[in-house]
Amino acid sequence: MELLFPLLILALLVPMFLGIRRQKKEMAKTADLQDSLSVGDRVLTTSGLHATVVELGDGTVELEIAPGVVTTWSRLVVRELITEDEDEDGTDLDDEVDEQITEETAEETERRLGKE
Repeated sequence: MELLFPLLILALLVPMFLGIRRQKKEMAKTADLQDSLSVGDRVLTTSGLHATVVELGDGTVELEIAPGVVTTWSRLVVRELITEDEDEDGTDLDDEVDEQITEETAEETERRLGKE
């Protein structure tokens, strides 16, 4: 019975400690990302806005949200960098999907629907 209370305290403190540690790692990763921003990067903000970095200030970043529309934001709102969908060969995955999609003739459509 005497060991029950210390084990209960330990069971509550260990997950809390691990959660704080994980949160600190995530904050450091986000801070590194915000410090490594450069002009021309595509970014995603915390509000879900996709934009291109146009200019960088000490605590601010100028984001182009549409052609010719530039807004000023705090660097803290940048959540992640957006990378293009490319595979290891450097070819665009969207092009490969387009190549796989072929137009179906009327006869093929009738045959396919007749089988279902």
